[in-house]
Amino acid sequence: MAANMYRVGDYVYFENSSSNPYLIRRIEELNKTANGNVEAKVVCLFRRRDISGSLNSLADSNAREFEEESKQPSMSEQQRHQMKHRELFLSRQFESLPATHIRGKCSVTLLNETDVLNQYLEKEDCFFYSLVFDPVQKTLLADQGEIRVGSKYQADIPDRLAEGEIDIRSQQKLEIKVWDPDNPLTDRQIDQFLVVARAVGTFARALDCSSSIRQPSLHMSAAAASRDITLFHAMDTLQRSGYDLAKAMSTLVPQGGPVLCRDEMEEWSASEAMLFEEALEKYGKDFNDIRQDFLPWKSLASIVQFYYMWKTTDRYIQQKRLKAAEADSKLKQVYIPTYTKPNPNQIISVGNKPGVNGASGFQKGLTCESCHTTQSAQWYAWGPPNMQCRLCASCWIYWKKYGGLKTPTQIEGAARGTPESTVLLEELVNKWEPHSRNHISRPESHSLSPYTSGANRAKLLAKNRQTFLLQTTKLTRIARRMCRDILQPHRAARRPYAPINANAIKAECAVRLPKAAKTPLKIRPAKRPLLSVIIKELALQAPLKPKTPRGTKTPINRNQMNQNRGLSTILTKRPFENVAGGLPFSANGRPLVPGMRSSTQPLVKRQKLNPGDAPNPVVFVATKETRLREYQVNTYAEKQITSEGSCQHCCPDNGKVPIKTVTSEGSYTFGDASSC
Repeated sequence: MAANMYRVGDYVYFENSSSNPYLIRRIEELNKTANGNVEAKVVCLFRRRDISGSLNSLADSNAREFEEESKQPSMSEQQRHQMKHRELFLSRQFESLPATHIRGKCSVTLLNETDVLNQYLEKEDCFFYSLVFDPVQKTLLADQGEIRVGSKYQADIPDRLAEGEIDIRSQQKLEIKVWDPDNPLTDRQIDQFLVVARAVGTFARALDCSSSIRQPSLHMSAAAASRDITLFHAMDTLQRSGYDLAKAMSTLVPQGGPVLCRDEMEEWSASEAMLFEEALEKYGKDFNDIRQDFLPWKSLASIVQFYYMWKTTDRYIQQKRLKAAEADSKLKQVYIPTYTKPNPNQIISVGNKPGVNGASGFQKGLTCESCHTTQSAQWYAWGPPNMQCRLCASCWIYWKKYGGLKTPTQIEGAARGTPESTVLLEELVNKWEPHSRNHISRPESHSLSPYTSGANRAKLLAKNRQTFLLQTTKLTRIARRMCRDILQPHRAARRPYAPINANAIKAECAVRLPKAAKTPLKIRPAKRPLLSVIIKELALQAPLKPKTPRGTKTPINRNQMNQNRGLSTILTKRPFENVAGGLPFSANGRPLVPGMRSSTQPLVKRQKLNPGDAPNPVVFVATKETRLREYQVNTYAEKQITSEGSCQHCCPDNGKVPIKTVTSEGSYTFGDASSC
C-alpha cells in the first residue's frame, strides 16, 4: 500500500512510450481535473542520452575533476559505463503528466564530495545529479545548492587554554565591540535618545525629495524612520561617542543637516519589489538566478537583505496565507495501482517452450544484446524491427529504468576515439588537403559506417522514406586508401549487400596511421593533353551541322501529307515513305533524322516523374575562352571545306559564295556551273 502511495516531493518513473526508457520526474503538485483525473505537475530531470555530445563531453570532464578532488576508488570500464546511467541533470522545466503513467519510485540525491560513487551502483533505483541543464539555452551549469561538508569547510578549533594561561591573541583583530552593557547610561536615557533619533529620521525624510515621493504622508515617514536601521545607527553613535548624550545628539544633526539612514525596503521601488516576488515564486531562494534573470542591477547582498526584510512585512504574511489555502485545496498524495498490462514489445512464443531461445518471428541463435544470454523467461524486442534485436527480462528492466544497456555495445565502442588517433588524423588530413581540392567538404559524423557485422549476421538500418544523405568522415576516407588490401573496394562494389566489418578496418587503420603520417603521400601525376589539342580532335571527329538561312522557308508538300494520312488510315497500303528507294519524310516535307518519330508511328505514353525523385538540374555555362575556341574551329572547318569544294564558276575570284546542300547520307555537296 505504501509503495503505491505517491506524495508531493517524490521522485518517480513516468512512462511515455512502451519502447523508450522511463522519464524521471519530481512531483511538485497533484491536481484533480474537472473530469476526475489526477494530473501531476513535475520537475523534469534529464539523462545523458537526452543531451548533446558536446554537453556529454563537458559532463565527462566534470566527472573526472570530481573523482580527482574526492579521491574516488578506481572503477572498471563496465562500472564507468553503468555510472553514466545513474547520473541525471536537474532542470527548471515544469510539465504536467497524467498520474496514471507513474511506474514506481526512485531516489535522486545531490552528489557530494564525501559520497562514494560505487554505492550508487549497489542500490536499486538510486540516481545522483551535480549539474543543472537548461533545455532552452542548451547549457550545463553547476548547482549552487551544494552542501558544504568536508574538511576544507570546517573551522580550525585551537587548543584549550590551561588554567592561569593568558590569551596572547589580539582581540581587536578577532572581533569589534559595538555595544557595552556596562555603560553609565540608564535604560530611560537610552530610550529617550532613541526617540530623538526617530524624530531626526522623520525630519530628514521630510527634507529629502525622493523620500517625500515614496512616503507622501507623515505617518509613512514616521513608520520608515522607526525601522531597525535608525535604531542601529543611534546605538552605534552612542558607542562611538563614549555614551555622552550631548556629543551623540550633535552627531545626529551635523552642520549640513540631519543624518538620513535608509535600508533596502526604502531603496527598492514598488516595481522592483513586484519583480522580486515574481522571481521568488519561480526560483525560490536561489538568489543568484534571481539576480541574473530578474534584477541584474542589484547586488547579491542587497537582494539577500531585502528578502529578510520582506519577510517582516504584511505582504509576506498575506502570500503565506494564500499558499496555505491553496495547499489545503490540493491533493497531498495519490494512490496508483501497480501497472500489470503486458508490454507491446514483449515477444510471445508460439509453439515454443517458455524461456527457450528462438521465439516466433525472430531468427534462432540470437542472444541478448546486453548480457548475451540465450535463456530467459521472457524476451522483449529492442531497436528497429529489421535489426532483429532483443533483450532478456532483466536487461529490459535495466533499459527501462536506467536508459542504457549493462555492457557497452560494439557500435558504441566503434564510435569512441582516442586523442592520439585524432592528432594523427589531423596531421594526415593536412598533408592530403592540397591534393583533394576537387572534393566537396562534408561535415564530419560522430561514427563510421552504420553497417557493422556482428555474430555472423548483418544489421541493416531501417529505411527512411524521407530524403537522406550518407556522409563519410575524413577518417573513413583515409581508411579506404590505407586499408585497400583489406577493404577490396572492387569486390565490395560487386557485392553491395554483403556487410563490411568497419571495426576491423578502423582498428587496422589506427595501426597503420602513425607510420603513414610520417611518410609523404605518393601521388601518380596524370598526363593530360593541352586544351587546344583536345579541341582540334573534337572538331575533326564531330559532324558538321548544316546552317539553314533564317529568311528561307521549306515548302510543305501537302499532297504528300494527305496521301500519307489517307493510305495509312483507310486503304491500309504502304505510304509513299515506304516505297523502295524512297526516303522517310515528315508531314512538313523535311527528311526525318534518325531518332525522330513520324506521323504514322504509334504514340508512346511518357512516364510522369515525381518532382521529389527527379535530380537537381545541372546547367553548364561556356566561358568566353571556350566560345572563342568554338568559333575558331567552325571558321577553320568552313574555310577548309570551301577551299576543297569550290568550282570554276563559284570560285572566290568571282566574288560569289558557293551553295551548299545536304544529301540523304548527311554529306555536303557544292553547286556546279548550272546552280550558280
